[in-house]
Amino acid sequence: MAKRTKKRRGWLAAEVKALRSGAKQLVRAKKIAKLLKRTEGAVRQKALALGVSLNSQRRGKKKTGAAKKK
Repeated sequence: MAKRTKKRRGWLAAEVKALRSGAKQLVRAKKIAKLLKRTEGAVRQKALALGVSLNSQRRGKKKTGAAKKK
């Protein structure tokens, strides 16, 4: 039996748009990958190349200073 090899697929404009919108909505990389039928690593690499942050833990929180005590 012949061994199957995976072929690399290029990113379509619609996939890039979905990646950007998912990142903006703070969707986890694993969920975006499942939606696009790509690996989580591929999604993270493409996000890095596009300059898009997938770190949803830090992006959703605002930095707050210490409350002043009276």
